[in-house]
Amino acid sequence: MKTILEKIDKNQNNTDIIREAGRILKEGGLVAFPTETVYGLGADALNEDAAKKIYAAKGRPSDNPLIIHITNMKALEKIVSEVPEKAVKVAEKYWPGPLTMIFNKSDIVPYGTTGGLDTVAVRMPVDAIAREVIDAGGGYIAAPSANTSGRPSPTTAQHVAEDLTGRVDMIVDGGAVEIGVESTILDMTVEPPMILRPGAITKEMFEEVIGEVTIDRTLIRPDSRQVPKAPGMKYRHYAPKADLTIIEGPLEKVTAEINKRAKEKSRAGYKVGIIGTEETVAEYKAGDVKCIGTRADESTIAANLFGILREFDDDQVDYIYSESFDTAGIGSAIMNRLLKAAGHHIEKLV
Repeated sequence: MKTILEKIDKNQNNTDIIREAGRILKEGGLVAFPTETVYGLGADALNEDAAKKIYAAKGRPSDNPLIIHITNMKALEKIVSEVPEKAVKVAEKYWPGPLTMIFNKSDIVPYGTTGGLDTVAVRMPVDAIAREVIDAGGGYIAAPSANTSGRPSPTTAQHVAEDLTGRVDMIVDGGAVEIGVESTILDMTVEPPMILRPGAITKEMFEEVIGEVTIDRTLIRPDSRQVPKAPGMKYRHYAPKADLTIIEGPLEKVTAEINKRAKEKSRAGYKVGIIGTEETVAEYKAGDVKCIGTRADESTIAANLFGILREFDDDQVDYIYSESFDTAGIGSAIMNRLLKAAGHHIEKLV
């Protein structure tokens, strides 16, 4: 398959590119496009054969459900059996935006899109390019992250091209994404509503609107027979090729421990990568040190996380050591992704 790469200039008219993306989607093809969170791999969500192409292109397990992307509330009514009052309130506050909600599906949504579930995950992105592509493609676009399954999610079109060239029909290059971690997933089929995946919209933000919200803290083992309700709950995600370990504890002790391990591995002939912050990078004396952002603004860390993991792949490091991060606000999403990338390999210092 030949993959078309089209770069969009947000200051120019891109009607022809958007029209072509829409044509491909309506004819059952695959189009990767930017959202405010990460790049998505789109297909017609109501076309089961098209949805199956996503699984094939990504190498994604067939029981891992896809998120349907829409651009308006009227579209939601067609694909769900009921819209709870709390969901309406959340949508009024946080849609469009980096939020996915789970509903009971209507009959029009094929099981090939929902991973065999009677629930459907729905998102309404705010990114202008994403919204144009969705509307051009018919208004219902299934779009998980545009990477091969298990790899760090793509935050640039180049990341998409590295993984999916020859597997998809078109990549729409809209530049680097804004947020850098996937949407928050909120299950509206339970009471109180439950966060299944943390993101930029936090528990505290939801509770300002609808009261109590819980968080699913279950870490599902790879051999679990439980079927996931949302992408990313069951399978290892975001993994670099190197062995990744997170070191948690007082920052002074963390930097000293990472320096010790990096020195030992380097002496043994291994190439070591270190994930530090603006506050700590000068403290590291060995290895391939990368600054992920500043602790003063953890949104910078979220924006750079997946890109740095991919850079370490390019650098062919053998081991990666990372500091841990605060779990308040978007830090919860950062640590969720980092833990999954590390296979939950975290060591705590006291």
